[in-house]
Amino acid sequence: MTETASIVFVVDDDPSVRRAIKRLVESVGLHVELFGSAAEFMDSSRPNVVSCLVLDIRLPGISGLHFQRELIKAKNEIPTIFITAHGDIPMTVRAMKAGAVEFLTKPFRDQDLLDAIQVALERDRARRQRYADVALLRERLDSLTPREREVLPLVVSGLLNKQVAAEIGTTEGTIKVHRSQLMRKMGADSLPELVRIAEKVGISGSKQ
Repeated sequence: MTETASIVFVVDDDPSVRRAIKRLVESVGLHVELFGSAAEFMDSSRPNVVSCLVLDIRLPGISGLHFQRELIKAKNEIPTIFITAHGDIPMTVRAMKAGAVEFLTKPFRDQDLLDAIQVALERDRARRQRYADVALLRERLDSLTPREREVLPLVVSGLLNKQVAAEIGTTEGTIKVHRSQLMRKMGADSLPELVRIAEKVGISGSKQ
């Protein structure tokens, strides 16, 4: 995804703060969407693109920290940058422990916010790429035959072909064919690579 496909969501109940952040972020070529409350943000229809959330601590209704917890419960992993005029150390610690990218106290330097946004967008981009990679590997896993699925955990556990053959009651030659096929289908050029792929899709080196 390109930077132009990225969106910075800003949730702050102060219209002047929202407008100032919008001007700042748009000055570096990023798209910005503004919201006055957490509820307004949640009720909106948001595109599924690389994004981050600039979130005020003090909001009408639900607080920023409470909203962060709700996002986590909902498995919404959007990277979050907190901004506040009323921050303290315990508040900062709670936010950072819960996964916040940054906690900025108003008035903050423009560059500090821009830097935090770039870190947050990169984090979201990397997360989305990991998910896409795993989805591709799961598609490859689904292409295996039942017998290849049976052979896979035994192979990645380090068993020799003859040991795998004895384990499932077939010939060593048959296992060689299955092993070659599953490595080709999974896109692995070596056993160590196959082991790494298997780990990514939740298959350990044991019988499944």
